[in-house]
Amino acid sequence: MADPKGFLRHPRREWPRRPVGERVEDWDEVYVPGALLPLIEPQAERCMDCGVPFCHEACPLGNLIPEWNDLVSRADWHAAAERLHATNNFPEFTGRLCPAPCEAGCVLAINQPAVTIKNVEVAIADRIWEDGLAPPRAPQRLTGRSVGVVGSGPAGLAAAQQLTRAGHTVVVYERDDRAGGLLRYGIPAFKMEKRHLERRLAQMRAEGTKFRTSTEVGRDIGGAALRARHDALVLAVGAMAWRELPVPGRELDGVRQAMEYLPPANRVCEGDLDVSPLSAAGKHVVIVGGGDTGADCLGTAVREGAASVTQVDIRTLPPAERDEDADPWPAYPTVYRVSPAHEEAGELGFAQESDADARLFAASTLRFAGDAAGRVRAVHVGAVDARRRPVPGAERVLRADLVLLALGFQGPEVTAGGAVAELGVSVAPDGTVARDAGYATDVPGVYVAGDAGRGQSLVVWAIAEGRAAAAAVDRHLMGTTSLPAPVTAKDRPLKP
Repeated sequence: MADPKGFLRHPRREWPRRPVGERVEDWDEVYVPGALLPLIEPQAERCMDCGVPFCHEACPLGNLIPEWNDLVSRADWHAAAERLHATNNFPEFTGRLCPAPCEAGCVLAINQPAVTIKNVEVAIADRIWEDGLAPPRAPQRLTGRSVGVVGSGPAGLAAAQQLTRAGHTVVVYERDDRAGGLLRYGIPAFKMEKRHLERRLAQMRAEGTKFRTSTEVGRDIGGAALRARHDALVLAVGAMAWRELPVPGRELDGVRQAMEYLPPANRVCEGDLDVSPLSAAGKHVVIVGGGDTGADCLGTAVREGAASVTQVDIRTLPPAERDEDADPWPAYPTVYRVSPAHEEAGELGFAQESDADARLFAASTLRFAGDAAGRVRAVHVGAVDARRRPVPGAERVLRADLVLLALGFQGPEVTAGGAVAELGVSVAPDGTVARDAGYATDVPGVYVAGDAGRGQSLVVWAIAEGRAAAAAVDRHLMGTTSLPAPVTAKDRPLKP
């Protein structure tokens, strides 16, 4: 490590956000442009280069965090970029979107604020693009083998890039009109501007990866034809089967799924639409669900000019600090976090009623009420205790013109004629595609990576699975592989 006392000399300082009143007027990323790099070298010096770096174990990619922290502290950005890309294809994605389980596992976090690992990661990623240190890495020779990748989210992209660099001819099939999956149409631009995605896609095309957009398996190409066209397939269609809320009034007009709401808003940013058909402008919005997707809806509704926004969360208000009994280090703790979207809604007073910022904690949605025309007009919520049992006499009514259900996802879509059905792979009892520890399905030559096989998870797990599935496919095709496999299909995050 560059400075053995760095963690004593330098307090934790994070990338500053733009003023709330400024950033809600646009769709740009919420952070102050250019304000990160001046902070990073002293922040990297806080890394203690621990004898047992638990940040490695907390990160499914196995990122070499102490190594690139040390290199950044010495301003050796080129070497830091090499070490970072040794384990992560898309650090600019994870540096912006991952909740950083690595920081929860930082040894310094036992009794002090953790190293700003996520900020260091994104600083390296952005710097290498600025300095031209991320050129395409086309293979020196081709193997003559062909691989089809179904889905272009982070798992599919990681698998495709690894297999292309190994010399295989790779074609990525994406049913939407642009590649990127949820990175494109699910993640709002204020969390990650699409230029970062476009830059990586251009790199992949230059390396030789081919993309077939507006191509849906089962509609535009059959499963049998796809298998006949390629020597192996990677199914990376994500987990897009959303969870429902079967309460009275669900059928009312204006009660929509989050993933019906977010893509049109992203298409406005792409220039495809002038106004989203589900715009929250002037409406009282209630978001059911307290996770990241709900926060994405919240930030989007604020920018669209909603009259009010309230996020209903069935969980109780989390503690401000780690509960060592419930969430001992180095597990990722349940603590009260304020995302940029919550900061915006809270500071600007968007919530009708809330316990903290725009969130209504310990609240269960009981029913929706509508008007004579069948449009939603109110959400009835009741209080619950820590075990989610109803608290008698604690019902309240929230005004609502638009209700967004952000309750997570069950697994991949398994409808007749879809990719899962067309390829004939088996589905596990939990709704995911069944696979062995090596990502293989019960259909020879067909592998599954990412949320389709794991269930709803994090972008860092998707990239790790894409890399590991690529290694499995390469071994299947060539008999051996030099590609890294950071996780097995059965690995799970650190738990207490």
